[in-house]
Amino acid sequence: MDLKVVRDFIESINSANTDRIYNLMTKDHEFIDSQGNKMIGNDNMKKAWIGYFGLFPDYKIEITDTLQNDSIIVLLGYASGTYKTDKKSSDNNNYWRVPASWKAIVVDEKIKLWQVYADNSVVIDIINKNCAQHAI
Repeated sequence: MDLKVVRDFIESINSANTDRIYNLMTKDHEFIDSQGNKMIGNDNMKKAWIGYFGLFPDYKIEITDTLQNDSIIVLLGYASGTYKTDKKSSDNNNYWRVPASWKAIVVDEKIKLWQVYADNSVVIDIINKNCAQHAI
């Protein structure tokens, strides 16, 4: 059952369904990003997901492997998305896809913890490049 909750959570992320994401998180949900930054609470995370999908409307999680130990689930795969900008690009150089892993803890059929492990330097470079271009 815990694995189904995690799969539903990923499906909700992949479809940018923030209401469903919200309903799958515990009230005291903890999110930890790949830089170690933490955010607590499903209300805060709903706002954060809305903002994230504003930056990366096609954000997707692809899972290649899953490991489970009771309510702790580790997912291996890829994260991808395209940084949204007003600038038109013929070569789609705002798209990124990076190896990633996630740790999820499920409590009472809801996601209590969602932790991301990824090297997001490519994503940061794309954002910085676009910000520098807008400043010119």
